[in-house]
Amino acid sequence: MIYFRTGATALLGLALLAGCHEKVDDAITPPAPKPVVVTANWAARADSAQAALNRSFWASDSYYLQNSAGKADFNYWWQAHGLDVLLDGYQRTRVLDYTTKMQLLQQGTKKKNGNTYLNNFYDDMAWQALANLRAFQLTQDASYKTTALQLWADLKNGWNTSQGGGIAWKKDQRDYKNTPANAPVAILGARLYQLDKNPDDLSWAQKIYDWEKKTLVDPSTGAVWDGINRQGNGQIDKDWRFSYNQGVFLGAGLELYRATQQSGYLDDANRTAGYVLNDSQLAPGGVLKDEGGGDGGLFKGIFVRYLAQLATDPAVAAATRARYVSFLKFNGESLYQKGMRKSDYLFNTNWTSQPSGAVDGSTQLSGVMMYEIMADLQARKLL
Repeated sequence: MIYFRTGATALLGLALLAGCHEKVDDAITPPAPKPVVVTANWAARADSAQAALNRSFWASDSYYLQNSAGKADFNYWWQAHGLDVLLDGYQRTRVLDYTTKMQLLQQGTKKKNGNTYLNNFYDDMAWQALANLRAFQLTQDASYKTTALQLWADLKNGWNTSQGGGIAWKKDQRDYKNTPANAPVAILGARLYQLDKNPDDLSWAQKIYDWEKKTLVDPSTGAVWDGINRQGNGQIDKDWRFSYNQGVFLGAGLELYRATQQSGYLDDANRTAGYVLNDSQLAPGGVLKDEGGGDGGLFKGIFVRYLAQLATDPAVAAATRARYVSFLKFNGESLYQKGMRKSDYLFNTNWTSQPSGAVDGSTQLSGVMMYEIMADLQARKLL
């Protein structure tokens, strides 16, 4: 017990008593909890997109259907992109189910195409050859390379002097030349050269590329036009501006740069890529435009595939790479947040709104490509 006395002694006692206790500040508040940041799992999203493609589009006789409603029309060149998408999944996961489905798809495609991989359309065969060459490189199954080389031999027959050169669009219209035929064939020749170092392959790739650049590329902007002499009047279809055409031309420039180390090819690729990113018609609001269903459903997927290859090439400047990755990320997130029906993981032709009704296989393939690209960028720690 403490007794207090009056006077100075009492005051001293009070002071000592006060000094024995630390001051308590009741106004101190604990720090606010940090917000939880949820990182998107793009690999899981790609798995779900691949599952939806398999569930809604795979036919019993081993090819991809026209649409999610079961329409059984066979589209030869869509199957090539189906093979590419399976390769995306296999490259990411190394799950052997993908290689099994790849083999089934190739058997089904050949059967539905009249028991051959050859086709009337040179652009369609180019896509099949590109996918088969990639399948060989990832699996080392020589049968894929055999198919690619068979197609390559037939593709070179498409070259003729009408319109000053170039590969024809199709075998029964040899005087109409377009980007969809020429740029993918140039990509194929450049990739074959990198694989086998056959100078003839490089010569073909350069010859086709030079014709394409001279005839169907705007020298002032890098914009890639669709074709020349479609209607037999020698005119260029400059109003047909598709993301597809930009993607395959920049892809050809990239592959020829890799084959030759000549910087002009890389400059061409970057110029065309920059044109798309800045063009309000091709990418309104920063999202690639709606190019419809049917064949058009594949156009955006083709563009983002080749832009991603450019974005991840070591020769591309860091600031340019960041810009490409930002564009891809913005499109991927728009597709996930707005352009997909989450109940069945099906995609729309418009990457800013959900689909209504049945979805074309081409459109679904583009969406899967976008998700696989996002998963790859995330794995590279670029997102």
